[in-house]
Amino acid sequence: MSNTNNENITSQLHTIADYCRYGASLFNQAELFYGHGTDNALSEAFTLVMFAVALPEEMGEQVMSCRLLEHEKQNILTLFAERIETQKPVAYITNLAYFAQLPFYVDERVLVPRSPIGELIENHFAPYFSEEQPPQHILDLCTGSGCIAIACASYFPEAEVDAVDLSIDALNVAQMNIENHGLSEQVIPIQSDVFSGVEGQKYDLIVTNPPYVDQEDIDSLPAEFTHEPEMGLGCGADGLDIVRVILAESAQHLNDEGILICEVGNSQYHVEALYPEVDFTWLSFERGGHGVFMLNKAQLEQHKQLFAAALVV
Repeated sequence: MSNTNNENITSQLHTIADYCRYGASLFNQAELFYGHGTDNALSEAFTLVMFAVALPEEMGEQVMSCRLLEHEKQNILTLFAERIETQKPVAYITNLAYFAQLPFYVDERVLVPRSPIGELIENHFAPYFSEEQPPQHILDLCTGSGCIAIACASYFPEAEVDAVDLSIDALNVAQMNIENHGLSEQVIPIQSDVFSGVEGQKYDLIVTNPPYVDQEDIDSLPAEFTHEPEMGLGCGADGLDIVRVILAESAQHLNDEGILICEVGNSQYHVEALYPEVDFTWLSFERGGHGVFMLNKAQLEQHKQLFAAALVV
């Protein structure tokens, strides 16, 4: 947007509500994609407006009619232009995403947190764990920003949590978030190729949102996803290269009553086709989301030959 155009716009738009509406219209006209924490143009515009004026989003209704200063208007228009011209997800522009109602620093070294697993954490993984017997030792495989590990530590303050990832870049972001949440004594970041860095360790709960997007979906992703690290998204022709390893090796890292919770998203179809004999428990979510399964250690042991055979296909 040119300065002349900006001045013309700012002379006509005055309130936070004005700019939220205007931004939503711009985003719809630009046919942006929403899939990184929001699902509509108005929510994204609102997030950018509130970020520009340094106010928490919870204040929305209270401040919608508040008038903006000229420099605030210009800042908002600059953010709108960046969203449209770069097609970056909003979280990379603000360096902020929320997961399980907690704030996380994010940049293009990690995926934007958006897993439905957050809802499971908020519900303390009921009914698989109880208040009387919460998980004491938790592993977050493919931790990325550290959001799952940190949320687990926050909702289970007595638990020890290992946060593993192959990417040093991702672990640097996770470390930043661990420190920001004051959890350096409780959450330990570890470089690991799946289980390689936690040999001999056993857990009550393994929770993972690994790369699982199949090649067909990778090839057709909207531009917004190209800003995310590809190693965090794609994983072979059917998306299951790492999931195969997780299924084959999880049992030896679980305590007797331990469980595995794993997200595979749209690759649920491939999982069911590859392992038709396995009785996966597919979890449901009140806030939306799909493709997350649960298996307990007994089930993983029961099918260990099948899981091992799938590794060498």
